[in-house]
Amino acid sequence: MAAKMGGHFIENWDIDGDGKVTLEEVTERRGDVFVTFDADEDGRLSSEEHDMFDEARANDIKEMGGGQGQGNGRNPANGMARVVTDTNKDGFVTREEFMAAVPAWFARMDKNGDGVVTQEDFGPRG
Repeated sequence: MAAKMGGHFIENWDIDGDGKVTLEEVTERRGDVFVTFDADEDGRLSSEEHDMFDEARANDIKEMGGGQGQGNGRNPANGMARVVTDTNKDGFVTREEFMAAVPAWFARMDKNGDGVVTQEDFGPRG
């Protein structure tokens, strides 16, 4: 499953197609994701909008053969979870909150710490 998930991630987040996802690419794509789910364009994800986002992520992970619970939006390790991004705990996730989580999320994915996420980062952890 790791190879499939990694390939899917790289396919969707590698803007320049070089097989490496940089922090800059993740930042740009994550901004796109926010805009996609901010249906009322008020600069924040309401609970309903975030539920739609969580559902879309869960479906994407399921299609890639991901395990149960990985895409439910509640796992703090995934970096996109509401419990991580709603930093002021007001029930809304602003664009600023959503984007502030990018560096730590990227660092967790970059298993070997080389500054890029590649297929190798989705392999078995050593």
